Amino acid sequence: MPPRQRPVGTITRGTTNPNRLRRCDRWIAGPQGWRLRRSPTPPVVVDLGYGASPVTAVELHERLRPVRADVQVVGIEIDPERVAAGRALEHEGLTFRLGGFEVPLDDGARPTVVRAFNVLRQYAEHEVPAAWQRVQERLAPDGLLVDGTCDEIGRRSAWVAVEATGPVSLTISLRLRGLERPSDVAERLPKALIHRNVPGEPVHAFLTDLDRAWARSAAQASWGARQRFLAAAADVARSWPLLDGPSRWRVGELTVAWPAVAPASPAAPVPAAAP
Repeated sequence: MPPRQRPVGTITRGTTNPNRLRRCDRWIAGPQGWRLRRSPTPPVVVDLGYGASPVTAVELHERLRPVRADVQVVGIEIDPERVAAGRALEHEGLTFRLGGFEVPLDDGARPTVVRAFNVLRQYAEHEVPAAWQRVQERLAPDGLLVDGTCDEIGRRSAWVAVEATGPVSLTISLRLRGLERPSDVAERLPKALIHRNVPGEPVHAFLTDLDRAWARSAAQASWGARQRFLAAAADVARSWPLLDGPSRWRVGELTVAWPAVAPASPAAPVPAAAP
């Protein structure tokens, strides 16, 4: 028997809360639901680095079952104690195992979706491409890696969708009630973009234009924040390649093609310490 592979990655802080990832789950079950339905075998969806509580994996299974009743959700954690806590909640269609970015699954199974939320946030920006590639190599045909970040209770979320060929989109999802400006999501951008929200970078230009559209749509606020966001998104769609429409904008969600917001230059690696 070959030696057991050591999990690839670094243990996260583990902070999590019920419903924290509901916005991303809604997107996976909605616009991305075709990936699950198209799978010729029961699709495998991985909750990678789910944290100190297995609640997000449990919720993910509950939210995807209406899309594909035979979906198999696997919670993967690098911390054995967290895996043990998850296994106490296992049932048909939901399992937990030890692992990391190598995404270990039984019988060489390949995941249809890997959701990695608040995992790469603690890594350096230049480490992100290698982590993405590690997961990309494991994806099923039509598979997707979702690399995202959100606040503690899921009011502001952002994620990059990464297919086997590379990143394809950035999605931001906001709780519209009480929203001051859309760029408030900037502090929750995924690691690949969070340090790029500066003048001269495409993602900064995108958020700036979205804020300006939000300001121009202020008159719509008398009809509610939803109508104001719909108007702002329609405004931005005139100059940015949005990949969704009003049905998603209504819930505070907006997806833009990755090439339009990708970093203007590669991340600089951290210099090695002097000997």
